[in-house]
Amino acid sequence: MYWLYLFVAIIFEVIGTTAMKWSNGLTNIRGTIVMFVCYGLSFTSLAVALKGIDISIAYAIWSGLGIVCITFIGLFLFHEMMSVKKIVGIAFVIVGVVLLKTN
Repeated sequence: MYWLYLFVAIIFEVIGTTAMKWSNGLTNIRGTIVMFVCYGLSFTSLAVALKGIDISIAYAIWSGLGIVCITFIGLFLFHEMMSVKKIVGIAFVIVGVVLLKTN
């Protein structure tokens, strides 16, 4: 059950970060509200997940998978550039998350 809370925390973190981009420096009120609500839900879900998952594992997975998801959102939704360095970096993040999960 704690892993489900961690997954929910990741989803809300990714939505919140995407909304942060849409908020246009906190000048778009809808994007700003969505950002704050999603980050609140993300941190709440993460706090519940930490009751049953080591903080080092949970935080690494939360931030690592968030980074991977946001990279692809940036690529497809915001048309950000993808480089070899980004691809290698994302691969390292994925490998790191897998290694932590198999610990």
